[in-house]
Amino acid sequence: MKICDYSTNPGIPFDNGPARGVVGRVVIGKADGAPNFCMRVFEIAPGGHTPRHRHAWEHEIFVHSGRGEIFSDDRWHPINPGTAVFVPGDVEHQIRNPGTKALVFVCLIPAGAPEL
Repeated sequence: MKICDYSTNPGIPFDNGPARGVVGRVVIGKADGAPNFCMRVFEIAPGGHTPRHRHAWEHEIFVHSGRGEIFSDDRWHPINPGTAVFVPGDVEHQIRNPGTKALVFVCLIPAGAPEL
């Protein structure tokens, strides 16, 4: 069993052309002996965004704090604390933070997908 404060896990910053102001943390993954899923926590700074992308695996997102938007189906959808999102495999998506506070969300992916 692992019990931790997510912020004690090392953060990996993503701040380049396709991504801006993003920090990702693997909080539970293969290094912890999790054979089926990986849990990650992302923080997106105000004005930041993930890259617009797609991949074969599904993932699930739960918004912890902040407000933002997720791109899917050729449009932007608002996301707020408590919002849950299912992103099927091969669906183009992107998350952005147009707000003034950090957007923090949990993202679950299946084992075998790149953890970060």
